[in-house]
Amino acid sequence: MKRRFSTIIGSMALASAALSAPVVAADGPSGADIANDAQTPGDVLSYGMGPWQQRFSSLDKLNTTNVTKLVPVFAASLGGEKQRGQESQPLVYDGMIYVTGSYSRLFAFDARTGEKKWEYNARLPDAIMPCCDVVNRGAAIHGNKVIFATLDAHLVALDRHTGKVIWNKKTGDYQAGYSATAAPLIVGNKVIVGNSGGEFGIVGEVQARDVETGELIWSRPTVEGNMGTLNGKDNGISGKTNATWTGDLYKTGGGATWLGGTYDPGTNMVYFGTGNPGPWNSHLRPGDNLYTASTLGIDADTGVIKWHYQTTPHDGWDFDGVNEFVPFDASINGKPMKLGAKADRNGYFYVLDRTNGKLVSANKFVMQTTWANGINLKTGRPNYVDDNRPGAPGTADKGKVVFASPSFLGGKNWMPMAYSQDTGLFYIPSNDWGMDIWNEPIAYKKGAAFLGAGFTIKPIAEDHIGALRAMDPKTGKIVWEYKNKAPLWGGVLTTHGNLVFTGTPEGFLKAFDAKSGQELWKFQTGSGVVGSPITWEQDGEQYVAVMSGWGGAVPLWGGEVAKTFKEISQGGMLWVFKLPKQ
Repeated sequence: MKRRFSTIIGSMALASAALSAPVVAADGPSGADIANDAQTPGDVLSYGMGPWQQRFSSLDKLNTTNVTKLVPVFAASLGGEKQRGQESQPLVYDGMIYVTGSYSRLFAFDARTGEKKWEYNARLPDAIMPCCDVVNRGAAIHGNKVIFATLDAHLVALDRHTGKVIWNKKTGDYQAGYSATAAPLIVGNKVIVGNSGGEFGIVGEVQARDVETGELIWSRPTVEGNMGTLNGKDNGISGKTNATWTGDLYKTGGGATWLGGTYDPGTNMVYFGTGNPGPWNSHLRPGDNLYTASTLGIDADTGVIKWHYQTTPHDGWDFDGVNEFVPFDASINGKPMKLGAKADRNGYFYVLDRTNGKLVSANKFVMQTTWANGINLKTGRPNYVDDNRPGAPGTADKGKVVFASPSFLGGKNWMPMAYSQDTGLFYIPSNDWGMDIWNEPIAYKKGAAFLGAGFTIKPIAEDHIGALRAMDPKTGKIVWEYKNKAPLWGGVLTTHGNLVFTGTPEGFLKAFDAKSGQELWKFQTGSGVVGSPITWEQDGEQYVAVMSGWGGAVPLWGGEVAKTFKEISQGGMLWVFKLPKQ
């Protein structure tokens, strides 16, 4: 485990006495420790296992030759009746596992025995409005604090030893539709968070707060025309008022940053994806509607937008652009480049120059994209198929129904992909499905759904919906794929042991050969796996952990597709595995 050391010197001690003063461990990881998380496999200090969130581990004690022997160490229950939608990624530090649960709960378990040390339950008001289940995707750790967001749009810091509240800050108005589900991001002495609520006419935003006090340092709205702040003062409007929005529509424009962000110390930028514009009915909001359905490069110190890339300008299909932007370095045509990749909800896999947001390549990673027939590499814009945009409604009637693929649940939704530094491949948890979609009349009302559209989701293949795909970012080619009957809705982990781990709604945690895609091992957890697996080294052995517990957007929004998998049991369990001792 990482430790920080400081010399304690008595206020009256002489210089000579100071030389023999005791050295003690500071209470928990620093910002520097967290920035170095990817290089320290003895713990997991951050969401994504490092600031780039590549979800790659250098560990190889567990590998393709012995993974078939992987067995459970323990299973720790979250207990109670709140068994719904366990999308969290655990953190591991100093012999403890910290994991969030549905309904804004946070747990601390002994990493060796599974014994629960403490549990925190947020006191949620009855009027919360989460669009896509009562999920939470994880916490952050810094010093003596473990920090997470809640469904009533608060950010809460707890004492990691006791679970007692250190500070609790409101980040949005839940009565206006704001909520929060993403894992916070630690950058130095700042904790940086996004917001949720894009289906309720909110304004997307990124906030940076002091990790010790929770006080706001900067805020950056992600809908053009809204004012940012820095140290309590105005810090410039995002973009230019009414440049890509008409009238007052920017005041209810959506663009939620509900999946959180990644951080690149080299550029000192945080990269946040932004959600759909509001309402879904694109005929009510002419223009590109910046900065919705985009990736933003934001200065980590000031909150100023340094660059943006919009994947779906003037979105009319609910193609949120929140999908994680994962930095990586590679040579393109013999030229070393600082890059970032994103598997977008719209079905295209984008590679950008992470220093300036310039498009390098864009390739389809799903079976079909009926809304566009490609991405123009010169302009960076989609080649829209105009006939496949939902029609404008009349004053009372719905507009023309069109079939669109992917469905609004996306070629990839929230579930994070992984990048192997060994194979150079990205492992994308994707879904092949489409939808009938149509527009309807709508008007904004505070705290009410702001869609203006209806839909019916449909499968497009007989043998699968989910597909784990290995994609080469240099060529845009799919190297291998594993097809799954049910939609894939969990995160991915890859390791130096040539392994790829992910879960399925049918209840399995599975391991694959990272080079070939061959399925090597699986374990039935008893409920759908929609969490993100991790691995770490403890007592000289390699461990793997994942949350099990079916839920999320698919059973709520999936229509006929969801009915196909209605028999999947709910659950709330932390599973931990390792190889048996010889």
